[in-house]
Amino acid sequence: MGFVELLKDVFTYKQSAPLIFTQFYFWVFFAFVLSAFGLLIKQKQRLMRTGFLFLVSLFFYYKSSGMFFLLILFTTLIDFNIGRWMSQTEQQNKRRALLALSLIINLSLLVYFKYAYFITQSINETFHTNFEVINYISLIFNSVVGTHFQIDKILLPVGISFYTFQTISYSIDVYRKELKAVNNLIDFGFYVTFFPQLVAGPIVRASQFIPQMYQEYKLTQYQFGMAIFMIMKGLMKKIYIGDYIAVNFIDRIFTNPTHYSGFENLAALFGYSLQVYVDFSGYTDIAIGIAILLGFTLPQNFDSPYKAQNVANFWKRWHISLSTWLKDYLYIPMGGNRGGSVFSYLMLSIVLLFVSLLIGYWWVFPILVLFGLFSILLMRRYQGFAKAINTDINLMLTMLIGGLWHGASWQFIIWGGLNGIGLVVYKLWRKISPWEHSTKWIAIVWKIAITFTFITFTRVFFRAESMEIAQDMFHQIGQLLPAWSDLEYLFTDPLNLKFVQQWRLIPAILMAYQWVFVVMMIGFVFHWLPYKLKNRYTDWFIALPFYLKVLVFSLVVFWVYQSISSEMQAFIYFQF
Repeated sequence: MGFVELLKDVFTYKQSAPLIFTQFYFWVFFAFVLSAFGLLIKQKQRLMRTGFLFLVSLFFYYKSSGMFFLLILFTTLIDFNIGRWMSQTEQQNKRRALLALSLIINLSLLVYFKYAYFITQSINETFHTNFEVINYISLIFNSVVGTHFQIDKILLPVGISFYTFQTISYSIDVYRKELKAVNNLIDFGFYVTFFPQLVAGPIVRASQFIPQMYQEYKLTQYQFGMAIFMIMKGLMKKIYIGDYIAVNFIDRIFTNPTHYSGFENLAALFGYSLQVYVDFSGYTDIAIGIAILLGFTLPQNFDSPYKAQNVANFWKRWHISLSTWLKDYLYIPMGGNRGGSVFSYLMLSIVLLFVSLLIGYWWVFPILVLFGLFSILLMRRYQGFAKAINTDINLMLTMLIGGLWHGASWQFIIWGGLNGIGLVVYKLWRKISPWEHSTKWIAIVWKIAITFTFITFTRVFFRAESMEIAQDMFHQIGQLLPAWSDLEYLFTDPLNLKFVQQWRLIPAILMAYQWVFVVMMIGFVFHWLPYKLKNRYTDWFIALPFYLKVLVFSLVVFWVYQSISSEMQAFIYFQF
């Protein structure tokens, strides 16, 4: 490859090769960023340092999502100016109008890119029309600039859900006067585009991040040790565990469940619970480590979620930045556990509209609305009952909208709905459960097992490409249980019963996929280790002399990359 071709390869976007943390090219990019950043620190030019990180973050996003970096620039410019205009007026009506403008622009872009196909297809099926999806943004660019972008296809910008929620939270916080508007466009642009967390979170609040820009850069020995430990841990999670079990087992089962036994389907389902955790938390670990090296602290996004003893506690431990965002900007404004509100009924109407479009019949929506209005009238008559129902509605709506945030399909609706039902059922069960406050180890293990199993089975809908695949998986798993027709032969000819034959396959399956199950076991064991033990080996690593840290880090990373058995797998949450 010639020098010109090399430069072109380095500086141009390739859809088939986005810039991700697990690629060697990313670490070359980061080494350059860190070196140049170190020179700027010595000059103590804060704005120059921020501007440099803003530019390299834009380049990172360009390499990850192509020309969509113009979209994130547009969003940045809009919300920066709206925040300034809000801070310059005390008139509540103007502030409310500006907030509405920010919400409309941000959510319109999110809906356009993420739900255009779903809405168009649903309208066509419901009203028997023939509308086609047109990429109006590409059409405008082609007309104005003379480009030749494809206009009959809308691509999803990487990370649009994350940075949209980030800018929305900024506008709301400025409106609530919980945060002063940023006066410098470079500072605000850097906050929106900071590359470690840009494309897959965590969702960073402006109140957490922006004050750090004005602090003097500091990297203690402890912080350095923690940073490279987090990067090392994230790479191990993603490549050694997540990618290995996905490529060699899970992806095969989810592609065609009927070709595999009930046990293989069940193992793939539990394996996917591990994969999605190590994949997403691995990304977050790497992002946190990189941010520390650059002098910034990102919020914790996971707290050993599979140690949760109930569904409510699970959602306090899983994707914490999204869970707290939904709580602060959706659940509480809808009324939270205090009752209903106009906002909650508006959100209910939007969700009912989405469900009606998914069903494909226009008359479903008015029927659902009439049923909702009838329920509201009943709740007005019975106030005590109404408060409990409204709280449950708020919980369900929050989880359903959380499901829709991931994508517009029945699978995500059902996944969000099941988790909402889990929260409602737990809220009722904890009032009568004799084990709710038990500290006995057997009760704790039982509660963790029940919670983990429930969360795992909801993930069928999160992972499956279609409802048919989800149904096939449940059917295959169901073969592990005896059917009614088997009962009369249970004692006369048990070895020939279908469910018995399924169980007899298990030893052969374990041997066939022995290394997959070994890696899965390693992943689960490390996850369920006590906090004290985890803190002990973390502190041991951090306390090592510098040269030993680098040596251990290098050996582990070399070992991890040697385990790669296929092309690099993109992080699961890139698609959101």
